[in-house]
Amino acid sequence: MVFPVIQKALEIVLSGGNIGREEALELFDLPQEAMLDLLVAAHRIRLAYKGNAVELCSIVNAKSGRCTENCAFCAQSTHYRTSVVVYPLLPAEELIRRARSAAASGVHRFGIVTSGTRISRLEEWREILRAVEVIAKEGKIWPDASLGFLTPEQARELQEAGLCMYHHNLETAPSFFRQICTTHDIAEDIATVEVAKEAGLKVCCGGILGMGETPAQRVELALLLRELDVDSVPLNFLNPIPGTPLEHRPLMEPWEALKSVAIFRFILPDKNIRLCGGKEKTLRQLLPLGLLAGADSLMTGNYLTTRGRESSLDLEMIRDLGLVITPA
Repeated sequence: MVFPVIQKALEIVLSGGNIGREEALELFDLPQEAMLDLLVAAHRIRLAYKGNAVELCSIVNAKSGRCTENCAFCAQSTHYRTSVVVYPLLPAEELIRRARSAAASGVHRFGIVTSGTRISRLEEWREILRAVEVIAKEGKIWPDASLGFLTPEQARELQEAGLCMYHHNLETAPSFFRQICTTHDIAEDIATVEVAKEAGLKVCCGGILGMGETPAQRVELALLLRELDVDSVPLNFLNPIPGTPLEHRPLMEPWEALKSVAIFRFILPDKNIRLCGGKEKTLRQLLPLGLLAGADSLMTGNYLTTRGRESSLDLEMIRDLGLVITPA
């Protein structure tokens, strides 16, 4: 028997409507015995709006450490003592080489990610633009980037260089943001999302689950992302890093994580929902269910400061689930 709450929400979404805060919270309140029904319903929404293909992305930590922001989860913040390796911006040739390697392993998107609030040095900016231009012209993989706050001029230059998508997470709901970061306001993050959209770039924007936020705050984040009309929503799961304020925070329970993924799909039916950092540690043996809980995209390989999974394992998992890989 399908729970009435799930059936009602499913009918709203499949008919082209949007569920609101109350319907989403009712889904979060469902008991454990309803979870499989919830995942099946989320998968139906995913198939209706996105089909059965899975898009793969990977990232490179192009510039590591020395970030002046105090995000409580981050190993690269100068506010905390962690074991993160610190190095300057990788040269364009190395970024291009990494992009080619990602393309050869079947990945569709390659993200150039730098630590810090923004790129302010002209020589670094030119190096990044040169890498983006070459990757875009070769046409083997879509170039994306996450470079902190953007000015309108920078966004235009990235778009003209051939950047496909700009990544800038909100990290969490506005009502919880000050518990995670006090060195800037979430309004600055929202402004960068809007700047990127105005320049004609697609936007990848999501957050980290399991930092102590409530289910209501997860719904708050999802509704804000819907309002901003972002293109892709990366869902990360907290991987507590020694030396950060969240180092002793327990991992989310796997079923709670899957429930969250499913409800994000209910709220954002037509967006790419991407399983990203921390998915292996949080979901453990239930990782394949993430792609049956509404997610249609997957970050593969290593993350910024932690290890991920070999792309070959993710490709095998996708095929074993009866899904297909998005054509290059």
